[in-house]
Amino acid sequence: MKVIGFNFTKITAERSKVIAEAYSINNHIEFMEIDKESIDMVKDLEPVRIKFKFSVQYEPGENKDKKKEDFGSLIFEGVMLLVMDKEQSNNLVKAWKKKELSNEFKLPLFNLILKKCTPKALDIEEQLGLPSHIPIPRINAPAKKE
Repeated sequence: MKVIGFNFTKITAERSKVIAEAYSINNHIEFMEIDKESIDMVKDLEPVRIKFKFSVQYEPGENKDKKKEDFGSLIFEGVMLLVMDKEQSNNLVKAWKKKELSNEFKLPLFNLILKKCTPKALDIEEQLGLPSHIPIPRINAPAKKE
């Protein structure tokens, strides 16, 4: 399996209210659709198109009994193109229809989605005044010796 294309089709971001002191950030990645694709340039391999969605939700961390209102959200939708041999593509489409994708297939693609979405998400979070969805490295002064 080889990735030959990665494009965003939709990026949505919103901040609805001031972030409370207690909040949680939930990330979610899902595949929306997996289909065979037709590309004349690719010989002996079969292209597969995967639609994906990556979301970051900012939610209250306390009062879970009350109605949950999001503080904000980021949603990235896009398409990846992969090439693989015919047997692999047939097995992948069959597994998708049964909702039984293996971790061997999902994990490398999830990591690619994170690699492409995280820098854009950090920039948008900064612009909207939302907390970073991943920890940012910090440099601390060394402790003074007595």
